[in-house]
Amino acid sequence: MTYQTRDFHNPGRSPAYATEAMAATSHPLATAAAIDILKAGGTAADAAIAAVGVMAVVEPHMTGIGGDCFTLISKPGKPIWGYNGSGRAPKAATAAALKSQGLTSVPTDSVHAVTVPGAIEAWETILKTHGRFDLGRVLQAAIGYAKNGWPVTPRVAFDWPGDAAALAKDAGASRHYLLNGRAPTAGERMTSAALGATLEEIAAKGAKGFYEGRVAEDIVATLKAKGGLMSLEDLASHRGTVETPVIGDYKGTGVAELPPNGQGITALIILNILEQFDVKGMDPTSPERLHIGIEAARLAYSLRDSHIADPAHMKVTVEQLISKDFAKTLAGMIDPGKRTPRLIPPPPGTNTIYCSVVDRDRMAVSFINSIFHHFGSKICTPETGILLQNRGSSFNLDEAHPNCIGPGKRPMHTIIPAMMLEKGEVTCSFGVMGGSYQSSGHAHVVCNTVDYGMDPQAAIDSPRAFFEGEKTTVEPTWPAATIEKVRAMGHDVDVTVKPIGGGQMIRIDRSGFLVGGSDARKDGLALGY
Repeated sequence: MTYQTRDFHNPGRSPAYATEAMAATSHPLATAAAIDILKAGGTAADAAIAAVGVMAVVEPHMTGIGGDCFTLISKPGKPIWGYNGSGRAPKAATAAALKSQGLTSVPTDSVHAVTVPGAIEAWETILKTHGRFDLGRVLQAAIGYAKNGWPVTPRVAFDWPGDAAALAKDAGASRHYLLNGRAPTAGERMTSAALGATLEEIAAKGAKGFYEGRVAEDIVATLKAKGGLMSLEDLASHRGTVETPVIGDYKGTGVAELPPNGQGITALIILNILEQFDVKGMDPTSPERLHIGIEAARLAYSLRDSHIADPAHMKVTVEQLISKDFAKTLAGMIDPGKRTPRLIPPPPGTNTIYCSVVDRDRMAVSFINSIFHHFGSKICTPETGILLQNRGSSFNLDEAHPNCIGPGKRPMHTIIPAMMLEKGEVTCSFGVMGGSYQSSGHAHVVCNTVDYGMDPQAAIDSPRAFFEGEKTTVEPTWPAATIEKVRAMGHDVDVTVKPIGGGQMIRIDRSGFLVGGSDARKDGLALGY
């Protein structure tokens, strides 16, 4: 594919090119760790876990070993392999139990928002299935940064202060993630000896070093002290699941997403709707493109919130939700000239990190790992330094709803890895961070790639927008004329001072080169050799 050359008179960056292998992550230290593993003979899977391990240390507000992960892994000529590394609610968790405490939802800072962390079991399984190294080898860089310290980068420093007050309320979080009660500033050195020791235990004992023994006991004790329901058995019995990806089609390009409980099929619903419009004929930053994208997302997310859950509890099928005929019905609900105040679709018929790595054998890994909100639940184990996710806040307490909290149940998940295919072969590994925005972000970069021929860096850098309730939030890089026109269409537009999400992409070019992009919003880095 020939990409349009960027304007070198404007600030920005070109995509990275390489011949052998490439890694793209949201942090330069993580990218460097991945490249080191690749050069040492590791596979893309080994490199991805090494990178994520580092990010669990140096981007603690975004990810960690107390969270979940999902991955898609492809090898030339073979089906895409998927893994769902999300954890479950404690076996004692019921809607009735929470309602008896006066709760009507699962608050993001509640102890009941903490689900079993699925990441470490997934890391080990991925390495055993697709790697050459074990956890002991790939976690060395992460252990080094945790024990010896790492420099806080500008974007991490930008995010941290907003959570300082919440972190100060928890003894473990205050001890391990504040400096004398304050957030660190850019360039300061942070260390986490407790987390480093925990990583060393995992490196020596494998996943059992996390789900059993000292570490598991610290997790359960921390939660029980706050009224939590998690048990040692909940941790010891955790297993992720191998998944077959759902592959949609956007104008001849395949788009692979993991099935529920993740929200990946929401991106396919958006793309199916957009396929009914002449997106290619719209300027990439035009009000028409922004309007159609927001309206399609409003419909798709309404379906997500009504239907996507642990697949064992869903009342409609994935096939029904991603039907092309259903998409035509949804597209017919959109007025191309103005915002529709209430877009309620009919039922269908009958602060996360992401990294992408491709190795010399063209194994591609699309990998995402998260603790959900910034610093997760803001609950940190005091002895082992583990920030625990708040993924359970995605549950509701409506017992008639498929996503109601329940014993051993997985919540609807926002983190989603993705790939693009041409003629059945994977040509692109990509992902977009940003909570609920991710499905919309996937659709955005797919359109940028397919409709506008943007290179990976340009597809990621392109201005973003998302709807939040009745408001449309846009980045200030949208043209002022576009913002004013969509306001005239009826959108209540806020221009955000905070970038929307992040993202990485590596494309396996037809020439055999690897072409990568990494989001400058996150100080990311794509690097190859």
